[in-house]
Amino acid sequence: MPYVVTEQCIKCKYTDCVEVCPVDCFYEGATMLVIHPDECIDCGVCEPECPAEAIVPDTEPVAERWLELNREYAAKWPNLTRKKDALPDADSFKGVPDKFTKFFTPDAGES
Repeated sequence: MPYVVTEQCIKCKYTDCVEVCPVDCFYEGATMLVIHPDECIDCGVCEPECPAEAIVPDTEPVAERWLELNREYAAKWPNLTRKKDALPDADSFKGVPDKFTKFFTPDAGES
């Protein structure tokens, strides 16, 4: 049962979760992070660290939509193993609805 990153990460990209991950299963896109579901060991330490509350276990109903997106982009984006600054306007995007259709981009981030 892996954890997944949901749309609440988009335009925030806090990396507190990356800092506590014992297996380095986070990958960085231009506007969000994802978790590689085959690498996640289901320890759950990342979930409470996310200020945007964007990380959920794959057993949550909202996770179904995000599991394959996390899998797809973890294979395309660079691995992120260290905490870095959130996006400049991250706090103003916390809790904004419908961020995927407005702000998601398949572009890779810079590790």
